[in-house]
Amino acid sequence: MGNEVPPDPPPVPPVEDGTPPGSTPGEDPGTPPDTGGPPDEGTPPDTGEPPEAGPWPVDAVLDYTRSFGVGTPQSVGLDEGLNLWLLDGNRIGVMRPGDPAPRWTTGVGQAREPFGSESLAVGSTVICGGEAGRAYVGYRAREMRRAEGISQRTYIPGPGEPNYTPERYAEYQKGDLDAVRLQADGSVALEEHIWRTTGSSNRGKQIGIHNTNDFHYEEDRSVFNCARVTRGPYRGDLYITTNHGVTRIQGLTYNSHRHPGWYLITTNPDGSKDESLQCPPMHGLGIAPNGDVLVANEQMLGVLIPSAKLEEWDREQTWAGPTPWRFKGFNEALNGQATDDFWRAFEQTASGRYYLGSAEFGVWAMTPKSRSAGNWSRLAGLPTNRILSLKATDDGALYIGTDGAGLWRLEPDGTTLTQVQQVSGQRVLQLVYEPTVTPSMLLVLTDRGLTVLRGP
Repeated sequence: MGNEVPPDPPPVPPVEDGTPPGSTPGEDPGTPPDTGGPPDEGTPPDTGEPPEAGPWPVDAVLDYTRSFGVGTPQSVGLDEGLNLWLLDGNRIGVMRPGDPAPRWTTGVGQAREPFGSESLAVGSTVICGGEAGRAYVGYRAREMRRAEGISQRTYIPGPGEPNYTPERYAEYQKGDLDAVRLQADGSVALEEHIWRTTGSSNRGKQIGIHNTNDFHYEEDRSVFNCARVTRGPYRGDLYITTNHGVTRIQGLTYNSHRHPGWYLITTNPDGSKDESLQCPPMHGLGIAPNGDVLVANEQMLGVLIPSAKLEEWDREQTWAGPTPWRFKGFNEALNGQATDDFWRAFEQTASGRYYLGSAEFGVWAMTPKSRSAGNWSRLAGLPTNRILSLKATDDGALYIGTDGAGLWRLEPDGTTLTQVQQVSGQRVLQLVYEPTVTPSMLLVLTDRGLTVLRGP
């Protein structure tokens, strides 16, 4: 890959409905834009509960859809101020501690235009909380087509370079991730469409998230999952998984990306061989108890050890270097390397055992026997093999979100399974764990709405 610096993209149109835009594409403005003073951090009301309980009710099980009218969002998250964030298509909701119901804002950031294949986004995907008053919203963009004269479909030439077109260059603006801010009145405004990075090949140019080492390659276009680090030395860091890998974000700055890929070797008619790196879409994402980053794409999984420096995240040296893989491999007990396993979730319980959930093949437990191979066993006793979400909790349990059979709990013994019948809904879309309050909070989002469990 070269190190040429693409020039500035065309200006981003202003945000509709009075939502203030982020920075206009162009030169580096230096510090992030002023969004009108500090965000409302959601000061907890005096509820008579111990301070460590946090500002939300401490009922063992509480249906937030019925109690607070949060509806049936597609994704939920908590920020460091314990504001509850909700995503539903082109609208973002926030419920601050003490609010009787969420307030919704429509048409922010990438959702300022109607969703569509030629628009800024095909649709929204996930929401994660950040620092108090901030959230991150992920979007999906259509796959890029290979342009005439360009051998790689993710390569985007800039003005003055061979095969440049304004239409292809505009692809930089699509999909990716917005940072949004809670305003004093409870509404939401765009803070910035994430573009700042640790790489030098495109310093000061605002063209979204793509390869940190060479910005000609627009490989991270769709965000599928996100997770905020809730404790440890890197508390507050955000990880997102995309159609290509996993990206690390600190505040408004990113480093993209890492992936547990493998090389497919094909033989040409003349006997020569070609290698192509296989990096399928990545949905599985978890943070281990020790802070390791757990990732799984359709075929492979990996455990990454993050370093203190964001700029070291994409420095791939496999088992060495500042951000090495602790484990990188595939489930040889299930399928061959080239066959999709459809991983959707990846967690590590307090026992140290890893668990992966597949959209088609159930839940698998894994203990490494080397850096690239593991001892695998399928979890028995579930009524379905269709898994959408997993979450390990501090009591040693694993919560399992199924597609069609509700929420289940695997006890710390690794064998006892019980259905959590107090949670309504058959499709468990997302599990979010907040261990910084006592009792802890487990947000369970299903097709029937949001339920919160306290104390797992």
